[in-house]
Amino acid sequence: MIKKAQSIAKNNRHAGVYVHLDELIRLQHKSSGFSFLPRQPVHSVLSGRHTSKLRGRGLNFEELRDYLPGDDTRNIDWKVTARTRTPYVRVYTEEKDRAVWLLVDQRVGMFFGSQQQMKSVVAAQVAAISAWRVLSVGDRVGALVFNDTDISVIPPHRSRERVMQILKQVVEKNQSLSANAELRPAPGKLNEVLKQISQLARHDCLVCLITDADGLDDESRKYITRLSEHNDVLAAFIYDPLEKEMPAAGRLRFADDKGQLETDTSNRKLRSGFQNVFEQKLQRMQSASRRLAIPVLSLHTGSPVAEQMREAFGHHLAAKRY
Repeated sequence: MIKKAQSIAKNNRHAGVYVHLDELIRLQHKSSGFSFLPRQPVHSVLSGRHTSKLRGRGLNFEELRDYLPGDDTRNIDWKVTARTRTPYVRVYTEEKDRAVWLLVDQRVGMFFGSQQQMKSVVAAQVAAISAWRVLSVGDRVGALVFNDTDISVIPPHRSRERVMQILKQVVEKNQSLSANAELRPAPGKLNEVLKQISQLARHDCLVCLITDADGLDDESRKYITRLSEHNDVLAAFIYDPLEKEMPAAGRLRFADDKGQLETDTSNRKLRSGFQNVFEQKLQRMQSASRRLAIPVLSLHTGSPVAEQMREAFGHHLAAKRY
């Protein structure tokens, strides 16, 4: 009992800075009220031209068998028929579920926040809510959880155990983050992840990229283009309000892995330069979104993640599918 109380107290002290497994498990009860499917309200991020982009379930090849009277001639496998000189048809079954891949960014650049929580915590919560939602509708969920040095691959599976495996990996990488670590930012890691998922997600998958877009470039767009040809892609763009607009709050102290810096935020040129970096990053995301019809959800560190997700997707309580 004492150990449990100490654990709770420790978690409370780190609330918003680090994420904990019990917190991500509790988010299962908030993984409703939104839908990833195209049937969305007009104001939803998935409305308009995005609606035709999201695919439903497909067909899986099951076997070859002899042609029988009444079989659809369009299913005849002409190569096998020519080789054996006996008509064969390809038999398909409807896909029972869909694979959903979560790409969860836990790089050192995500270890930043000026509001309720760090960007890395927001990304972890988005991943947890999404994983629980996918499981609730009976589909498979997998993940690529990555930091600046490592990519953990968890293949899709339809089970609570698989969701727990994903959450544990997210927590492990999240809690290894530190402003004082010797770790150096690795913008190129994003392209490594996109390259890897483009080989893993063959067709009719849903790929959810959860990141602050650090490292997104022309090479990234090539991988995303390849992915979107046969899959659906969603992006959750994670940011902090301070990145979007630095307030004129006088002298402030910032810290990162290299040390501390005190700067005068009343300097208009400084605030403008800071904002330009954010806008360039956002524009790269929006450019990919427009060209490839990929929905982008902008989620920040200043309010509860579940509420933001419901608002972004459109409050759709009646949805039976994500």
